[in-house]
Amino acid sequence: MNFDFSDDSKLLREQAQRFLREHCPVAVVRRALEGDTPYAAELWRAMAEMGWLGAAIPERYGGMGLGYEPLCVIAEELGRVLAPVPFLSTIGLAAEAILAAGTEAQKHEYLPRIVRGDLIVGFALAEGPGEPNESAVGVRLADGLISGIKWPVADGTIAQLAIVAARDAAGVSLALVDLNARGVKRAALPMVDPTQDHARIQFDSTPASVLGISGHGWETVRRVLDRAAILTAFAQIGGARRCLEMATGYAKERFAFGRPIGSFQAIKHKLADVYVATELACSNAYFGAWATSAEAAELPLAAATARVSATEAFFLAAKESIQVHGGMGFTWEADCHLFYRRAKMLALSLGSQRHWKDRLVAELETRNAA
Repeated sequence: MNFDFSDDSKLLREQAQRFLREHCPVAVVRRALEGDTPYAAELWRAMAEMGWLGAAIPERYGGMGLGYEPLCVIAEELGRVLAPVPFLSTIGLAAEAILAAGTEAQKHEYLPRIVRGDLIVGFALAEGPGEPNESAVGVRLADGLISGIKWPVADGTIAQLAIVAARDAAGVSLALVDLNARGVKRAALPMVDPTQDHARIQFDSTPASVLGISGHGWETVRRVLDRAAILTAFAQIGGARRCLEMATGYAKERFAFGRPIGSFQAIKHKLADVYVATELACSNAYFGAWATSAEAAELPLAAATARVSATEAFFLAAKESIQVHGGMGFTWEADCHLFYRRAKMLALSLGSQRHWKDRLVAELETRNAA
């Protein structure tokens, strides 16, 4: 079994690296961090023109139909440069939910607009702190109207549409809600990583329509979270690799006591630990990419494994990069804190490490029992 990416995907990686070097230097990230613009709109439009937003969306809905593997490559390269775009929310969560549960009419209405970059979609699952849990869904949907509060919603202030987990007479359903409709109030939330927009969204008898079949929403949520966990893992791996490159480069250039600090054993051990953790996470993420592309029964296990290992690797890489840079690493002018912020944010984006570790243990127990 070959878990390496295809030659076409490797060519896509090279293309993506060249494109992002030109269109997403660190200055773009800092504008999102320090300015009033919550995301890089020009970069998002350029990505749409490159066809990246429709990489895994079938051609009949306006996409390229290339499958999930190229999407993982794109996610890793976006993670490497900390691209401030709504990729994970709109492509990793919302588009997957529409593909998994939407009617043909809904797919034809929304997916082509996503591919063109005209539609940003938020995935409103959480209702405050806590883990993704079917019993915690309190937002109500009745007679085509939705009421309640969701927070935090990734890219909630810039999205035009939201997919909202809500409770109706049939159970938990997913609702499509126009965020410019009546009864919607949005407020930006301050987060540890301001380059990733988050909002508190209140619905007050807002018009909504059910995505797919009423009462089957949580089945779709589980499927979408598994696939998004793998895509997020690739973004984390991209960030971890960049942290390692930054730390290694600095360790070669910074001299102390007449020699590069990278020659000291303490620094070598830090860099070696980051390398091992990142390579382990990469192996697990590749397995997850295969499981997603093949619709394999191992997908839940692969998703939990990739999620846990990639989260740990990115946090370790971001932390040790700051340490290797020493006093300079703590300054605002250094880029280290940008990666540390993103590592902390992605660690909580789909549920905590504890949640995914519990899922991993549950999956292993189920397979051992079988």
